Amino acid sequence: MNKLHILTPVKDSLETTVQTIESIMGSDFNIDFSYTVYNDFSSDSTTEMLEKMSEKLGFTLINLKNITLHPSPNYLLILQMAQQRAIFENAHLMIIESDIIVEKKTIQQMFDAVNRLEKPGMLSVITKDSNNKINYPHFYSRRYKSEVVNTKKKLSFSCSLLSQSFLASYNFDILNPERTWHDFFISKKSIELGFNNYLLTSLPVTHLENSLYPWKHLKNTEPIKYYWNKFIATFIDK
Repeated sequence: MNKLHILTPVKDSLETTVQTIESIMGSDFNIDFSYTVYNDFSSDSTTEMLEKMSEKLGFTLINLKNITLHPSPNYLLILQMAQQRAIFENAHLMIIESDIIVEKKTIQQMFDAVNRLEKPGMLSVITKDSNNKINYPHFYSRRYKSEVVNTKKKLSFSCSLLSQSFLASYNFDILNPERTWHDFFISKKSIELGFNNYLLTSLPVTHLENSLYPWKHLKNTEPIKYYWNKFIATFIDK
């Protein structure tokens, strides 16, 4: 059985970040796992709180200011570091962003799914807002009756899992460093390499509002422009 490495990138937004971390650490699962929070140049107050939570709850905290001089955002560096660790540990990689609240069984069910599905590359779940309404870009999922959908559509990192086999097949070091986001490109690359991507429609998670990253602010205020930019980026990315 594979291990699981869970990561959460953090850039302030302390209120949502605390809820995300508590939902992950309070999950009900039986997996050999590690959990790392990557603190991407958050304020001193946020960093202090994360350090206290790390000591109390037992997750690993990496302050990127101790590793790089590159200013935030450092999402690509986070992905590269996490990929290296996951490959070394023969682990799947789960990304849960700092505005997501998972249910008690979300992590276990996603882990079980990646180990039983045919040649999985990337798995994602549906995100809903605090009013239990499906978020963009998952509106299309309403038409599916199946709980597991093999999809060619591009998937978001909000709450997703990258299989160990896919991680070992594509080196994140060659991703375009000019891009702020990489989820749509990576989900496309998974299919190009012969893997299957899946949307798990029966495992919705709550997507809170986190606007500290510039791209997060654009996503929350102008979602159509945000996803249009991501769509265009897929044709530019190498």
